[in-house]
Amino acid sequence: MITLPLKSMTLNEKFLAIEMIWEDICHTSADFPSPAWHEAVLKERDERIAKGQDKLIDWEVAKKQLRESL
Repeated sequence: MITLPLKSMTLNEKFLAIEMIWEDICHTSADFPSPAWHEAVLKERDERIAKGQDKLIDWEVAKKQLRESL
């Protein structure tokens, strides 16, 4: 079992750990199934973008904005 010193980690360190784990999962788990509700959520988001109710931003920009807000 792997343990992390969560109590002593900063919020930024925790987010970086999550990001590292997610990157590894994405690159090593090609057969990772999407949950059943995922398609409906994606369709709803596509509709909101098409109607101009939402907009896409680059993932790197989004991460930067999140880090700056913390």
